Amino acid sequence: MSLSMYQASVPVFIRMLGNLSAILDKAAAYAEAKKIDPTVLIRDRLAPDMLPLSFQIQTTTDHAKGCTARLAGIEAPKFADTESTFPELKERIAKTVSFLQSVTAAQVDGSEDRAITLSMRSGELKLQGQNYLLSFALPNFYFHITTAYAILRHNGVELGKGDYIGGR
Repeated sequence: MSLSMYQASVPVFIRMLGNLSAILDKAAAYAEAKKIDPTVLIRDRLAPDMLPLSFQIQTTTDHAKGCTARLAGIEAPKFADTESTFPELKERIAKTVSFLQSVTAAQVDGSEDRAITLSMRSGELKLQGQNYLLSFALPNFYFHITTAYAILRHNGVELGKGDYIGGR
């Protein structure tokens, strides 16, 4: 049995974004219970040269919607990157999931050889669809979700592997 491009992308993005939204619920509850200003968590980072939690959430959603749109050959929705509260970050995730749910398997499947060109600071990066999904989009998506998880865990939010993986 083969795995289609759609199966390897959209349902994965949707599931993990749902997990991320639930993690943000736990972070908001933690901030409230500990009487911590939520912006302390939202602006926190793991190291001085890393970007904050808000950026990690924004970039996670950007990778999900950008990858899906590129594979489907459609335009991705654009968000302003101005979210500064847990409800705003959760709304961004919800808008991303809504977009992902609007894309059909027929739009994504068959994109293994689609030419994908990304504008990077270092210049253009050209990849074929399957290589783009497996070697660029998914690793970046997981990196930013993991970083968001680690920022919150580092700050004392009671999270475990089940929160990250979900489905329990």
